[in-house]
Amino acid sequence: MVFKKLLGALGVGGPSVDTVLHHPHVRPGASLAGEVRITGGNQDVTIEHVALGLVTQIETEHGDHEGHAGVEFHRVAFGGRFALAEGEHHTIPFELPVPWETPITSVYGQHLHGMLLGVRTELAIAKVADKGDLDPISVEPLPAQEKVLEAFSQLGFHFRSADLEHGHLHGIHQELPFYQEIEFYPPSQFAGRINEVELTFVASPHGLDVVLEADKRGGFFSSGHDAFGRFHTTHEEALTTDWAGRIHEWLEQAAQRRGAMGGHGHHGHHYDDDHHHRHHGSGMGGMVAGAALGVGAGIVGGMIAGEVIDEVGDFFEGDEEF
Repeated sequence: MVFKKLLGALGVGGPSVDTVLHHPHVRPGASLAGEVRITGGNQDVTIEHVALGLVTQIETEHGDHEGHAGVEFHRVAFGGRFALAEGEHHTIPFELPVPWETPITSVYGQHLHGMLLGVRTELAIAKVADKGDLDPISVEPLPAQEKVLEAFSQLGFHFRSADLEHGHLHGIHQELPFYQEIEFYPPSQFAGRINEVELTFVASPHGLDVVLEADKRGGFFSSGHDAFGRFHTTHEEALTTDWAGRIHEWLEQAAQRRGAMGGHGHHGHHYDDDHHHRHHGSGMGGMVAGAALGVGAGIVGGMIAGEVIDEVGDFFEGDEEF
């Protein structure tokens, strides 16, 4: 998708910019390749810089009010300072690194409801920057993350929604000022004991943290509370871990456990970190990845193409917030 805007700082007849992505799909830790195409307006100008940034929306809380805010969480300048003559065409190729903690926006081609992410191009002339181009991108899970999501499907979880929360997870190193929560309805065998389960990934070049939160139902004489768990693994170990077994074991213990296990505070999650949360078992056998997260599995079956179009349209119509 290519968008074109005039540079507002110069008014009618200023330079225009198109950003073309060679492929709008990417995984965390990889790079987006493309080129920025700039066309001169009706006068000679000096371009101070061209910058690309990754932007998204996060959940915000102000007292009792909740909302969304646009944030730019990664930014790289390209090309340096150069002169652009009237009507001249100038092309800048680029490779934009994508942070390892970048949230997932789609799974096997199915958009995750609530996830919007794009690349913004900024063109600056005479120290006045214009937001220029904004192009949506799709972030697919890492192979290690896919294995965890496959286990959720195998166990009978159903995708509910996903969002980005401002803050940091307790005890986990984060580079970004927010984290993703992927929410699931639990398998039928936990009905009446667990309301929902939230999954958070924090990836790095060296490994993957998988943080789980179970929202527990309260009994007749007791109130519900949250249970937390953390699994840490390398990317290689994750591919042969029995995630279905690990998650099922944790969920059984979470459903049976009594007493407060912690909760949300200003710093995000708290969790219990027992030895079994770091145990790595056997591989998952011959599970077929594409089928595991198909529409029938229920993980992303609730996604409707019309919803995706509406969300993306609203996101880009409101881009003045960024």
